[in-house]
Amino acid sequence: MTDTDTDTNGIPMDRRTMLGATAVGVLAAATGAVDGFQTVQAQTTPVEDATPVITRTPGKADDPLTALGLGTFLTFDLLPGINRDDLRDITRTYIDAGVGVVDTSPLYGTGEVSVGAFLSAMAATDSVFISNKVWSTGDFLADASHAEQSLDQSLLRLWRTQMDLMFCHSLVNVDVALPIMRAWKREGLIRYVGASHHENTYHPILANLVEGDQLDFVQVNYSIFNRGAEERILPAAADKGVGVFINMAMEKGRLHKIVENQPLPDFATEFGATNWAQFFIKWVMANPAVTTVLTATSNPAHAVENVAALRGPLPDEAMRQRMIRHMESLPGFGTLASLPWYPDKEAQYQGIIRRAQGQLRARLG
Repeated sequence: MTDTDTDTNGIPMDRRTMLGATAVGVLAAATGAVDGFQTVQAQTTPVEDATPVITRTPGKADDPLTALGLGTFLTFDLLPGINRDDLRDITRTYIDAGVGVVDTSPLYGTGEVSVGAFLSAMAATDSVFISNKVWSTGDFLADASHAEQSLDQSLLRLWRTQMDLMFCHSLVNVDVALPIMRAWKREGLIRYVGASHHENTYHPILANLVEGDQLDFVQVNYSIFNRGAEERILPAAADKGVGVFINMAMEKGRLHKIVENQPLPDFATEFGATNWAQFFIKWVMANPAVTTVLTATSNPAHAVENVAALRGPLPDEAMRQRMIRHMESLPGFGTLASLPWYPDKEAQYQGIIRRAQGQLRARLG
């Protein structure tokens, strides 16, 4: 992607500058390039914390993006009329901490609506890099109408005239969706094209797309427990300058279940981690191929823990290996995959997604 391409797609320079500042950054200094990526630390000036916010700029992107982003799967899905104050507080915590990336989807129930409302009320709609998703098949092969309706709805809910990044969600109809999204990019409706998944089974397909120069960004699952993305996707993305968004960095609450009765190891202080959330986030963030780690929560206190990972030192490779060895010594870590998502939180996240799932189960008896 060139600056000329971006300019012809109608990206104003002033907005590009605003995104580059990631809402609160006012100065940026390059600290080095690794496999096509430039790691940048944007100096911030909040009164409460003047330490740098960690950002990265993938080779195919024009702007530095914060290394931490706000995810919204299930956590932001509430039934209409339910109080959303906690979610508003979480969004404010992330924005005030300098987080400049929010990831959402029309698949996430009422999450997209909440994101649009909160960012608009905070006057942050255009200063935040918003990634979104589409999954549609159309009425016939190459029918773009369903995808276009989805994009129109997302733009309306998020109060945007352009989406920063669109992922083909879970690779649904990917051979048709990607050309449609490339047309949107040419027409200035979106800035970047991506594809996403959260299961290792689909890593080869994602890797093929990255290696085949089909994507600007890829979203993939990656954690201290599940390191499969290291095999092909992360090296390929680094080589091609493709941005990498990470989902499931904390394994949907399962990592916290393993460590719920365990003290944080003393060596965590060497890279500034003061709680387990920062331990897990910083391990993922320290991989130089990773652009942004997406984290989601419905607990305002947990949001405060998460955003602290955006500043301070990151573990080097030797420390990352030490972190793995420590986790492997804990009971239950090796069988983490057998746990359900969000263990002990079955009653949480009761939005329109859970309601629809429950209704379908009832119909099936």
